[in-house]
Amino acid sequence: MTEPEQQVIRMTPEERREFERRRRQRNWAILLVLLGFALLFFLISSARVFRG
Repeated sequence: MTEPEQQVIRMTPEERREFERRRRQRNWAILLVLLGFALLFFLISSARVFRG
């Protein structure tokens, strides 16, 4: 079985900056979603504990 060929993607400095900017935006969005889920679970758990 042969190994698949790896393609090297070459970017201009401007394309690289845009790629990194989009990656940062995506990372922040994922962080906010995860924090939202953590807060949701915390609030649900707290409500269940205080209800009895």
